[in-house]
Amino acid sequence: MAVERDVFGELNGKPVYRYTITNNNENSVGIITLGATLQSIVLKDKNGAARDILLGFDTVEGYMTLSNYQGATVGPVCNRIGGASFMIGEKKYELTANEKDVTCLHSGGEFSFTLWNAVVVDADAVEFSYVSPDGVNGFPGETKTTVLFTFGDDDALRIRYRAVSDRDTFLNLTNHAYFNLNGYDAGTILDHEMRINADFITAVDSFSIPTGELMSVENTPFDFRVAKKIGKEIEADHAQLALTGGYDHNFCLNGCDGTLKEAGCVSSEDSGLKMKFYTTLPGVQFYAGNYLGGRPGKEGKPMEKRTGFCLETQFYPDTPNQPSFPSCFFKAGEAYSSETVYEFGLI
Repeated sequence: MAVERDVFGELNGKPVYRYTITNNNENSVGIITLGATLQSIVLKDKNGAARDILLGFDTVEGYMTLSNYQGATVGPVCNRIGGASFMIGEKKYELTANEKDVTCLHSGGEFSFTLWNAVVVDADAVEFSYVSPDGVNGFPGETKTTVLFTFGDDDALRIRYRAVSDRDTFLNLTNHAYFNLNGYDAGTILDHEMRINADFITAVDSFSIPTGELMSVENTPFDFRVAKKIGKEIEADHAQLALTGGYDHNFCLNGCDGTLKEAGCVSSEDSGLKMKFYTTLPGVQFYAGNYLGGRPGKEGKPMEKRTGFCLETQFYPDTPNQPSFPSCFFKAGEAYSSETVYEFGLI
């Protein structure tokens, strides 16, 4: 096991560092201090060849000017908040409306496009930290956040989030990795097989904001309780798919009780790789890369539509405005914590 640090680039005159954790299987994970961003996951495929399964960029400029949040840590509240506002008690907080001038998406990108501090804490682990000032993009409270990335000989990437604010606030952190188990330059992910342990999704409106309805996946294209190819029903005639151009929905994970549970699995016959994913959180946003539009990524290769998928573990979207959803409200001084694991192996 080893952790190596190199200079990935520069932002506003300050170095952006990359920390690469390499395990004894010669697989590796790279994380940069810009956005506490997963920059690479390099794994040996069924033939022993190395494949980088993460979409992303080779430069700081790419992450700052072309990013769709590839690999970034997102917070203090990930996903969408309807009307770009929420109430705490009798006070209304107006947020940055950075999507269609209507919704607040990923908290305006604060966590994802700033420099984090980092420290190596073990031969297989690096901890990133950031202090968010009170009021950024409208969110109350100075919030101190740490994200611990661990990658051991079991080929499991563990991400542990911790955050605490000095004011009552909402907290909901995730990572926005775009995966392609065949490699970042290997075409679409439509032949990947996916299973998600969820009986319901949160139905959305035309702005991708939950309506409040928990829609059963039974007899719909959203039923991934038994593994099937991502592309099998992605073009089906279904109102929810039409609203979002394909899969871009929160799946309500079965049996959530705050402990780490398996949420599903993705695999590819081409590479022979599989990825189980686990979380302590009640939901996961499955996004099939419907709006990737060909922006140049690593080695200048275009990231075309549906060449990467996201599995963003989370509290449900728009939770601050949906009292029936599991709450992500935290009192001043109350600690937020969650864990997500992406466990890699061969089929």
